[in-house]
This record gives sequence, C-alpha cells and structure tokens, in this order.
Amino acid sequence: MSDNTPAKSQSVVIVGAGVFGLSTALELTKRGYTNITVLDRYLPPAVDGSSVDISRIIRFDYGDPFYSKLAREAVEIWAAEYPDHYHQVGFVMLNEKGGFEYTAKSKQVDEQLGKTIEEYADATQMRSRRPGIPGKLEGLSAYYNPKGGWADAASSIAQLAARCSVAGVSFVTGRRGTAISLNYQKARVVGVNVLEGPPIHASLVILATGAWTNHLLQVGHASSASAQPVGFIQLTEEEAARLRNMPVMINSNKGVFAFPPTPRSNILKVARHGWGYATKVKVDDGHSPARVISCPQRDSNNARNSYMPEDAQEGLRDGLRDLVPEFAERPWSRLRLCWYSDTPEGDFVADRHPQIPGLFIATGGSGHGFKFLPVLGKYIVDCLENKAPKELRWKWRFRLPSGAGDVVKVGDGSRGGPPLRLLTTVEQAKL
Repeated sequence: MSDNTPAKSQSVVIVGAGVFGLSTALELTKRGYTNITVLDRYLPPAVDGSSVDISRIIRFDYGDPFYSKLAREAVEIWAAEYPDHYHQVGFVMLNEKGGFEYTAKSKQVDEQLGKTIEEYADATQMRSRRPGIPGKLEGLSAYYNPKGGWADAASSIAQLAARCSVAGVSFVTGRRGTAISLNYQKARVVGVNVLEGPPIHASLVILATGAWTNHLLQVGHASSASAQPVGFIQLTEEEAARLRNMPVMINSNKGVFAFPPTPRSNILKVARHGWGYATKVKVDDGHSPARVISCPQRDSNNARNSYMPEDAQEGLRDGLRDLVPEFAERPWSRLRLCWYSDTPEGDFVADRHPQIPGLFIATGGSGHGFKFLPVLGKYIVDCLENKAPKELRWKWRFRLPSGAGDVVKVGDGSRGGPPLRLLTTVEQAKL
C-alpha cells in the first residue's frame, strides 16, 4: 500500500463538493472506504461552482480517443442512472469557412470508434434532418451527433451528493467547511485548516477544488483559473415552444454555444467555451511564498453579482445572432462568470503530490469535466490506488514547476473566440 493510499477505515477528507470531489467520494464508498468527509463553503450544488447552473453539454465528440471512449461510457450511465436530468437532444457543431482543426480530429476519432457523426458540407442541408434548428446556417459546414445532448448540472450534482450522503459520506459546509490552508506536520499534509474551529485532520487529503486550488497550493504551473461568460434569457412559454426541437449548438470558431430552453423555467442559456478572463488576486497559503494569481474569491460568493465585461456580453450576443437570432437582442435575465481550472493540454489532474505525502490532487476540469460525472470517480480512484494504466497516470499526472516560467495553457484545441484577457482593476472590483 502506497504512502498516499489510506486503509479503508482511515479518514479521508475531500476538499470540494463539485463533480470531481463528489464522484471521488462516491467511488471510495463503493470500494469500501468508510471514513470520508467532504468540505465545501456551500452545500452542493455550490452557488458559484463550475459544476452548477441549469445545463452542461453531454457529448463524446473529441479529438482524443481516450476522452471520446470515456465520454461514450459516461453517456450510457447518464441514461441509466440520471435519466431525470439528462436530455439526449442531439449536438450540432458549426464551422465557418476554413474549418476548425478540432472538428476534423473529432470526426477522425469518431470513425475509429464507431461512426456516430453525420457530416454536412453545407450546413443548410441540416434543416431537413433537424427542422427545429433556429440559427443561420448559410456559408457554414456542420456535423451532427444525435447521441449528444445536455444535462441539468445543478440537479445532477444534487442527486450525486444525495447518493454520497446515503452511502455514508459526511459533509461539512459553511465557515467550518471553508478550507483556508493545508495543515502540515513537517513535510506531510495531515489535514486542513478551516475558517472556523480547529483543523480537520485526515490520513489523506484530496484537493478537488478546481479554480480555487491555487488558494491552498501553488499549482499555477499545472492548473490556472479563467472565468468564462454565461448568459441567461427568460422566454415565455410560447417563445420556448418554438425552440423545443432545437439541439445543443456551438459555433466552433467563436466558441459560443446555446442550449434549448430548459423545461418548465423556459430559460435560454448561451455561453462561450473560450480563453476567458483572468484576475489578479494576492493569496498566501501559509506554506508557499505569497503570490498573485488568477482565481475566484474564496471568502465570498462569486455569483452574488450578475456582472460581465461588455466585450463578453457582446461576444455572447454575436454568437446568438448566429445560433438563435430571434432572441439575440433580448435583455439578459442573469449573467455569470463560470470559473475553469485550465491545464496545459486540457487533461485532468488525478495524482498524488510527488513532494508532499498525504496529499492527492483531483482537479483541472478545463471546461469539459462535467460530462464524465457518472464515471470520473472510478478513474480518479484508480489513480489513487495505483490501478490505472501507465498511460492514464501520465495523462493525468501532477506536474512540478519546470523553472522555465509559466506553462502556456494551449488546451485540447476545442476553444474558440478571443484570447485570454486580464480584467481591469475597475472590472475586477465589480465581480
């Protein structure tokens, strides 16, 4: 048994109640671990987490065969175990002239694994296949995957958290559940210091803190935080009915995607899977030197203000003019910034810290982790227990600083839109 793999009866503390933390907690219970505690500032679904709000894309169109296989496995379980939250309405990827390299790679992988994608050199031909498409298709190419769709993120997380609770996982939230630093005994992590009360000790600490990880551990070389724009428009029942047969759609070049209106609430959601926005926040974890990083606030609700930079709003509207032009100028009912945990190639991190015993890191969703909710914990715990194949352990490794400066986060090639932009001091004050 490795230094970072506790006995089944020993205490495991997971910091973070998002998709990484909860899926790991549930899998640990399935494997017989009996002393698991999840800490978070808020009860799941956390109001400002990246695993929440009304919808997330579920697709298995990837330029990397590993993630495509993993997503195909996840889709089967979404349909079986989360049927109330999963909607297989189809997924359309639109490309402007000149194409999009990621689309070509996704089609190649799809053919290798069993063809599910329908290709359209002229996207207007899609109207005979899916007459419910509301967007402008002229001058675009497209592919359509009927196996794609979306899931209600908040309700899925709520079901996952309930399953954890039934399985015996303990939850600590509020000030007592707010981790402010790791608790060290010499070089080893032995627990977590929290905002209120004594430290919470554990034989193993698992950081599943996403964009907040840099508050607790110096990981900017391996994962950094960016804020992505999300907009919501309230429709009437009649307006929503006109879009009921709409698939999930994305303009790959612009990175903007839109969902069909959510049942009952009739909210039209649009977002951008792009390079996002960075902040400058000074943090001090009490162990590493104080540093200035891009990250969400730790001690406040990052969704409390419906603020978004003007250029982000215009970017979303520009995408809506392509995808759902009828409502492109409709006032927003709500805006939010969704915080990504970005890694160099878009791969997740699931690895013991090579220099800090007692610490395991599960993070780096990079804007595409949620869809793996039903299977993610299995692979994370395989990495924890040294059961994962060598290729997976390398792909999800935790990198140490190279000394060559910041690692460029190029991602997996799926992002579109403008480059990463640092928010001004005035803009950041409005968050």
